[in-house]
Amino acid sequence: MTDKTPLLVIAAGGTGGHMFPAQALAETMLARGWRVKLSTDARGARYAGGFPDAVQIEERASATFARGGALAKLAVPFRVAGGILGALVRTLTDRPDVVVGFGGYPSIPALAAATVLRVPRMIHEQNGVMGKVNAIFSKRVNVLACGTWPTRPIPEGVEAVHVGNPVRGAVLERAGAGYIPPGDYPMSVLVIGGSQGARALSDNVPAALAALPDHIREQLTVSHQARDEDEARVRDFYDAQGIRADVQPFFSDVPRRIAESQLVISRSGASSVADISVIGRPAILIPYPFATGDHQTANAQGLVDAGGAIRIPESKLEPAMLSEQVASVLDNPEAAMQMARASLSTGKPEAAESLARLVELLADGQGSVRTQAA
Repeated sequence: MTDKTPLLVIAAGGTGGHMFPAQALAETMLARGWRVKLSTDARGARYAGGFPDAVQIEERASATFARGGALAKLAVPFRVAGGILGALVRTLTDRPDVVVGFGGYPSIPALAAATVLRVPRMIHEQNGVMGKVNAIFSKRVNVLACGTWPTRPIPEGVEAVHVGNPVRGAVLERAGAGYIPPGDYPMSVLVIGGSQGARALSDNVPAALAALPDHIREQLTVSHQARDEDEARVRDFYDAQGIRADVQPFFSDVPRRIAESQLVISRSGASSVADISVIGRPAILIPYPFATGDHQTANAQGLVDAGGAIRIPESKLEPAMLSEQVASVLDNPEAAMQMARASLSTGKPEAAESLARLVELLADGQGSVRTQAA
């Protein structure tokens, strides 16, 4: 007997920036009674540990010209073709009602199969500058959902809807959590640089915090996400300066640490910006300068314009200047509280629900979804 439960296939690449919003949609669609599959490659599957157990993970071969040597690049078309063939067979045997791509080259097979077989399909672009894979498929899907607005470039004739970036349930549980402004009592600073930390933050943030006035530094507890190769030196530096610090390559409880912080120092990946704004915390954002199309600078724009964040280009990042910016927040409770309110005003905690409505509209055969998804 055929299972009549509607099926959503989520196609996503192997970074937190793609996988976290994909996970949020999976959680939402399961709650709405859908079956959910995740289509990714072997690398992406390693980042899928947070997905609910009910999500079936299907690995598809995929590859990119951006990695590997000459032989690996020669194999790319064959690996992608193999992945698409596998996705076509699986789509024919268990046809999804909707396919949603979140970007990254591992999303190619499922999106290509959905295009060939005319399955209702959508892509969600998290960043302010569209990624390469999403740009390729943007003219071949029913709708383009945008996490950051404005997203550029949107091809002429493509219907785009601003839904925001879906956040995981652990973030939603802390949405709008009460903010305790800095003061003459213990304060927390969270330092995150993407899923595996950031070298530039490890090189500059510890010295910047050590240079703070005594009355601020003595109250600090720091959570610092550092790469494996930087972990020991960062921890040793904090210890030498007498700063309480928890230094790890990966934090599994980032939402809790954001909620407990007086200040977040972070890269401006789309998911990080979404988490910070949904919870509502002051931030210092340091965009990754080599992101495609400088999309991390674009991601930070809305939060900066609202007054919820200070943006510092990495080219200008150095400890003394960063220390001044940190002090401007931690030594000014009223300004910090205003930043927290401004940050919260830009958050879109409803993003996963908005995206879920788009999925259901596509499944129902709705041709235009822009106004109905609002």
